[in-house]
Amino acid sequence: MAQQTPMAKSESTSDTVTLVDNATGKRFELPVLGGSEGPRVIDIRSLYGETGMFTYDPGFTSTASCDSQITFIDGDDGILRHRGYPIEDLAENCDFLEVAHMLLFGELPDRATYEKFAHDITYHTMVHEQLLYFYRGFRRDAHPMAIMVGVVGALSAFYHDSTDISDPHQCMVASYRLIAKMPTIAAMAFKYPMGQPFMYPRNDLSYAENFLYMTFAVPAEEYHISPVLARAMERILILHADHEQNASTSTVRLAGSSAANPFACIAAGIASLWGPAHGGANEAVLDMLTEIGSKDQIGEFINRAKDKDDPFRLMGFGHRVYKNYDPRAAVLRKSAHEVLDELGVKDEPLLELALELERIALEDDYFVEKKLFPNVDFYSGIILRAMGFPNSMFTVLFALARTVGWVAQWNEMIQDPTQRIGRPRQLYTGETKRDFVPMDQR
Repeated sequence: MAQQTPMAKSESTSDTVTLVDNATGKRFELPVLGGSEGPRVIDIRSLYGETGMFTYDPGFTSTASCDSQITFIDGDDGILRHRGYPIEDLAENCDFLEVAHMLLFGELPDRATYEKFAHDITYHTMVHEQLLYFYRGFRRDAHPMAIMVGVVGALSAFYHDSTDISDPHQCMVASYRLIAKMPTIAAMAFKYPMGQPFMYPRNDLSYAENFLYMTFAVPAEEYHISPVLARAMERILILHADHEQNASTSTVRLAGSSAANPFACIAAGIASLWGPAHGGANEAVLDMLTEIGSKDQIGEFINRAKDKDDPFRLMGFGHRVYKNYDPRAAVLRKSAHEVLDELGVKDEPLLELALELERIALEDDYFVEKKLFPNVDFYSGIILRAMGFPNSMFTVLFALARTVGWVAQWNEMIQDPTQRIGRPRQLYTGETKRDFVPMDQR
């Protein structure tokens, strides 16, 4: 099995900035580092030692927590690249395992390398048979993400031979296992609340096909895998595979910095992704469409979205990172319409409503001027709804796709010689020292 090797850093010192302490007049020089693309960064690693002060950056939105060679985003220009490859090219021309290999090892595979990688992943897709009993400990109405957090965290209790992060071979075995078993675990989380039997993976199917089969097939009849739906699923997985240092990826890295085993780190990422402000955006789109209710109500809700004093917001439009069009949305828009045509569900009221909302928003001057275009969450929600996934499974699909990004980021982190245990600082605003008062005197 191939092993990942550390890649050379592109970090370089190109300038300095001067920090002046107005209280004392002291001046401090801080180096400025330049990467291969994107904003330069001020290196503050020596700041506390030289000044006795920390920086203050709630949410770390202006702080680079690491250097990475995996994903580059330019939100102003609507750019997303993995290892230098534009996301549009990858989604249109690759399958998910090609992209997974590239994220892990830095290069798109040739035919022989791809076949070896796909074989290794495919033959890891089964889970330990005793893991099936673990599911039975959950209530039937358990949220699928609660199941995912518990089951993925429990993998370290089943695969002791791949938890030693000091062993590169074990790290790569764990990486392969996580990528391979996540579709099986996710499909089982779908089946369990319905009381349907779990479907074992098939080695003759592709990654996306296998997931659709394990999710929707039943033993009583043959399941036909639609090429259109399989391709749409490939695109959803590719488009969500990695997105730089977001909340869940940063969680994986922070957990990994303590030398936690990889299964625990990915479970931590899933827990972070579960938050509605992060992984629940496409689920929020469907909730919004349900609230709007019908096409004749769209105008009213459009006007409410334009009203700054109204708390209503159009979910699935605009993006915190992309100030222009979300590059992933253009790819998924095409798939959304292909899926609707394939399934013939355009008469489904909620999907009809979504398409009409898309049309109006793309033509409305307010949304065009503010660049509030439909984003990837808008279209992925439509596709998953049309395929038959309940809203509660949307974030599970996100976790399935993002696992490869988490694994790649975790591998990069543990091989970084400058990596240290994460330890954010704080601006303390609580009480200063107080005298203790015995209980009978309070």
